[in-house]
Amino acid sequence: MIKISGLTKYYPSKLGRQYVFDKLSFEIPSNRNIAILGSNGAGKSTLFRMLAGSEYPNSGSITTDLNLSWPVALATGIHPQMTGSENTRFIGKINGISNLDIYESKVRKFSELGKKFDLPVQTYSSGMRTRLAFACSLSIDFDVYLIDEVTSVGDAKFREKAKKSLLERSLSANIIMVSHEMDELRNFCDSAIVLNKGELKFYDDIEQAITIYQAL
Repeated sequence: MIKISGLTKYYPSKLGRQYVFDKLSFEIPSNRNIAILGSNGAGKSTLFRMLAGSEYPNSGSITTDLNLSWPVALATGIHPQMTGSENTRFIGKINGISNLDIYESKVRKFSELGKKFDLPVQTYSSGMRTRLAFACSLSIDFDVYLIDEVTSVGDAKFREKAKKSLLERSLSANIIMVSHEMDELRNFCDSAIVLNKGELKFYDDIEQAITIYQAL
């Protein structure tokens, strides 16, 4: 379970503090594949970044005993001056991978970067960086995969490969996903959280959640 306790998040502005969340408390259920739904500006991305630990609340906390991924499909933590191989081994090391050679082999094969895998990431296109980050994440056994717009991963062929791998992962792990594509959410998720006016509500039925979200 992921527990949100007294979470407050705001951004300063000329008009004063703009609150995204104000003393929010909520528990995200375990053993479910969950879509996060909300209108533009509702705070989906902010919540997602805080779940991933890449952004911090002003007060309150998010706690869990689960092993969460970084946002899959975002090149978070990829160092541009390191090669694909070096980035892979570094990511594997900080995530406690015991056999880095096997891990690197999996990432090299899945990312389909060829010789580019041994060149600095700063020479990669944005799509290639995304493929590297995706491969690094999917090659680690996380309890929960945070998925951000999986349709943005590489070309059409690689996107299909990525979707298939995620579906396989969802059989043994869980997914929390943000996407503007309802069909994509239906494909991966069985339930949803609707974010509206700084409040979260969990729906056991994703279709019910989508209907409520679209009526906002």
